[in-house]
Amino acid sequence: MPKTPPEPLFIAPLPTPLGPAQIVFDAGGVLRAFDWDSHQDRMDRLLARHYGPVGLTPAAAPKALADPFAAYFDGAVEALKTIAWTTGGTGFQQAVWRALCEIPAGVTWSYGQLAAHIGAPRAVRAVGLANGANPVGLVVPCHRVIGANGTLTGYGGGLDRKRWLLAHEGAAFRLAG
Repeated sequence: MPKTPPEPLFIAPLPTPLGPAQIVFDAGGVLRAFDWDSHQDRMDRLLARHYGPVGLTPAAAPKALADPFAAYFDGAVEALKTIAWTTGGTGFQQAVWRALCEIPAGVTWSYGQLAAHIGAPRAVRAVGLANGANPVGLVVPCHRVIGANGTLTGYGGGLDRKRWLLAHEGAAFRLAG
């Protein structure tokens, strides 16, 4: 069944200490996607997966989105919780993404903990796939999920960014190796 995209969708640049990023939002200022400029292809794929073909109109970031991102990078690590977001996705993905939002800044969970939290303790791999399909990363904090042994695992924005984000939030983790 073809997906009906919300119309219209807008895209705005977002400067960060980790390099330029982009946010996609709807006419109501609700966040639909976040990703780093260096991962534009990934963002395009996730938008197409969730909404079908979309056209993005360049626009200025709404204050209700830009201000919490700026505050987060300035050290108010809970500021992103104020951002309204929505996205497509399966019921399972939505459950994973809602659970990710329950992980406080400065805390990490393993994929197993996340799976158990949503009542699907044997679905660790599916949780990992849903985590990787999150189009509103950072706001839905997929970077707070690490390996069962406390080491960093994959992150769509790259492990260097994940390491920085977790250190910025004061989270404990181990470096592999």
